[in-house]
Amino acid sequence: MEAPLTGLAEHSPSTRQRWLYSIANLGLTIPRQAVGAYLLFYYVDVKSLPAAWAARALVVYALYDALNNPVLGYLSDRTRTRWGRRIPYVLFAGLPFTVLLALIFMAPFSGVEQPIALLVYFVVTTWLWEALSTAVQTGYFSLLPEMYSSYDERTQVAVSMNMVQVGGIFIAVAMSPLIYSRLGWPAMGSIYAAVAAVALYAGLRGMFERKSSVMAEKIPFWRAVRATIVNRSFVTIAIAQTFRFVGTNALLAGTAFYAKYSLQAGSGVTSAILTVAFISTGLTLGLWRRFVAQRFEARTTLMIANGVMGVAVLPLALAQTTTAAIVSGAGLGLGLAGLILIGDVILADVIDEDELRTGQRREGMYFGTSKFIMTAANAIVALWFGWITGAFGYESQLVQQPDSVGTGFRVFMSVPVVVSSVLAIGTLLLYPLHGERLQEVKLRLAARHAGAEETIGI
Repeated sequence: MEAPLTGLAEHSPSTRQRWLYSIANLGLTIPRQAVGAYLLFYYVDVKSLPAAWAARALVVYALYDALNNPVLGYLSDRTRTRWGRRIPYVLFAGLPFTVLLALIFMAPFSGVEQPIALLVYFVVTTWLWEALSTAVQTGYFSLLPEMYSSYDERTQVAVSMNMVQVGGIFIAVAMSPLIYSRLGWPAMGSIYAAVAAVALYAGLRGMFERKSSVMAEKIPFWRAVRATIVNRSFVTIAIAQTFRFVGTNALLAGTAFYAKYSLQAGSGVTSAILTVAFISTGLTLGLWRRFVAQRFEARTTLMIANGVMGVAVLPLALAQTTTAAIVSGAGLGLGLAGLILIGDVILADVIDEDELRTGQRREGMYFGTSKFIMTAANAIVALWFGWITGAFGYESQLVQQPDSVGTGFRVFMSVPVVVSSVLAIGTLLLYPLHGERLQEVKLRLAARHAGAEETIGI
């Protein structure tokens, strides 16, 4: 049995700080999940934007998203303000980020009468929102490895962060059909924007940075890129996480279509499936930490979680009744709990290793570049959506879809999850930062960080 090590914490955040930092994750999760789960459904099925147009637009969007992530990550590493390097991105980009979320779901055009105007609105609002989303997320997630330096602390805060995240996913994904069916899409977007803004600005009080990291020497851009992309530990994790997001993004994007066309059910079933999944996730997060993460290293924990997710999707794909589909959601929640618990924790190990190599804390570059690589998942899901809808006869402007569409969305929901889970596990077998090598990194970093250090924050 592997024994996860803990490093020496320079500044142990209080329980209050941990929960404030975690609450801010609600302000990121609600917008991210609402857009991920319902952007396609809103613009294609509700507003009647041609599915092929939407798929192509999202492929370009994914490329744009990929490119801006390492750039903003690098800029955050170089930012020098009295608030720190990361905190200003949350402080100043948070409000416009949430306002644009509301605007995304307020499209004033119809794809039947004004398809080009609708496409332009779709592209402009999502591109602006994505730039601000990247800025806020880079600032927020880059703080985690710096604020929490030991494996035990990181898994502890990961539980609280992801409990909040599960709540956010439940609100944004499971409750959305109930909200938009009663209040309308613009009201849903506005409610989510307000909740997200409150959570982000409340959470700022729990964020801090090490002064030495803020004052560290700046590294030129291409040198920073080179040092990142030649890091084998990083590359394997980024690829494995890309495979993971292919599966989970397909599930999020496809559930509303699956409920409507595969199960011939209303929006309430979409909510029910996702509610069960997210309750299962919330209930099992602590169990994953206690019985898996504390017994094994991050790599093994992530491999087990991918395996559980690959198996759990099969009953959902085969379900013929709404009851069977709803019950199957519990298995998905179990797999998702392991994936979200350990994803950021394992990247923090990579950043620790990089500090020993470069003498710098470069969380922004690593989170930005990982997002650059992982946005390939969005492009893959968009291409998959375009192919499935075309192959199985889905047309957004048809009043009655052919029976083949139901089969198509079963395929859309299941195949990416199973294949991506297998590929993620295979990639993690190549991840080098485990066992004795990980132990050496933790011990050397603890020696480097020995002694208390001054921090700055709001």
